[in-house]
Amino acid sequence: MVLIPEVSKLSRSAFRRLGMTPPKTPDAPPARLSLISRHLAPVYPINTPYAVERLPSTVDTSLLPRIQVREITTTTPKMSQPAHPTLLIPGPIEFDDAVLQSMSHFSESHVSAGFVATFGETLSMLRKLFQTTDPASQPFVLSGSGTLGWDLVAANLIEAGEDVLVLGTGYFSDGFADCLRVYGANVTELKAPVGTKPTLPEIEKALSEKKYKAITVTHVDTSTGVLSELKNLSALVHKVSPDTLIIVDGVCSVACEEIDFDAWGLDGVVTASQKAIGCPAGLSISMFSGRAMKAFENRKSPPSAYFASMKNWTPIMQNYEAKKPSYFATPSPQLVHALHTALSQILAKPVAERFAGHKAASDKIKAAIGALGLKQVAANPDEQAHGMTAIYLPEGVKGAELLPILAKKGVVFAGGIHKEIVTKYIRFGHMGVSVLDPTRGDIERAVKALEEGLAELGYTKS
Repeated sequence: MVLIPEVSKLSRSAFRRLGMTPPKTPDAPPARLSLISRHLAPVYPINTPYAVERLPSTVDTSLLPRIQVREITTTTPKMSQPAHPTLLIPGPIEFDDAVLQSMSHFSESHVSAGFVATFGETLSMLRKLFQTTDPASQPFVLSGSGTLGWDLVAANLIEAGEDVLVLGTGYFSDGFADCLRVYGANVTELKAPVGTKPTLPEIEKALSEKKYKAITVTHVDTSTGVLSELKNLSALVHKVSPDTLIIVDGVCSVACEEIDFDAWGLDGVVTASQKAIGCPAGLSISMFSGRAMKAFENRKSPPSAYFASMKNWTPIMQNYEAKKPSYFATPSPQLVHALHTALSQILAKPVAERFAGHKAASDKIKAAIGALGLKQVAANPDEQAHGMTAIYLPEGVKGAELLPILAKKGVVFAGGIHKEIVTKYIRFGHMGVSVLDPTRGDIERAVKALEEGLAELGYTKS
């Protein structure tokens, strides 16, 4: 039997004696091995839920590769979406090709230098969208639906037994109230009749009768299309009950209705990716004021949630925005890339132009609906949302019959969800590219389909 020594220990002369060619000695480890070794370094700066100090200034990023290169041998074609019915519900909405293309980003580590930079820029862009320059304001982007924003508020800003005033305008304000109760809040609902909102005098009276930790308002209640005015409401709260936090459910309003976070003195706005922001569903997006964050820090009891805990997420968000890697739970890199693209598109122009574009399209749609002899759930023009319209069905027309007809014509509307009028109306969403890119023709096609669909069901304008 011939014994062969371990190859890695053979000298170059031994290789020659064995009739073998000695291997070349590399000057440095291969680039890929070097990258892997860095990722596995025992002192790699990763935060954990059990770390005590997770402040941005304490994270050492010296071990991170500064440039990540991925060679792709084939070219990526421009995204072209398959033919499909135009989705005109109050979210999700139609998405721009570039946003969907961003979803196809290659897989990468959620603590890699490239992704950390993208996430950090995304958080900074949210400040511009919400119109806040206060460094004490804190943005959050978490994996989840818009509903997760309710949990974030209820679990962190409200303690069990504290009073919250919920302004009731429909299905979603009811849901916010239910969520607050789950976490132990003492909820008072100030409800308005269907299609309207509580008045300022009613709100002032309620605030004068009891001290509330927070007041919540659904900026646009998707179940009714009612738009709640924020500027004067906030001024009233600051005047009558200055310690009360002002929390806005902006799921169906952010990026299509004006929100001036700093100027209006708001304390929290929660929203989602799939509506006017124009990104696929899956991200809970929110902004909280320095005052709200201080209220969280001054809690007497720990946050009543784990995944939705600001204690766990605040240092993570701060680290990402400072371009430093951090970890509590894994985000979705692909969705964050898509959000980054969507926000870049939004901020390419002044946000005031975006709001004006949505208002102009909404006015056009509502005029067309009126011309068909149809009425809106939100009857007062000052209380009508600009990103959606809730339309009462004419006598004798059923949504269950009309919606399939519209779908066959290539347009998808939504049915009603408000329990008091659920079968009496339909909902038309008009946000994002469908209204801001006139070359698509989405709105004109939808109005024509609605007119034809009603005619097929025997409706004629009286």
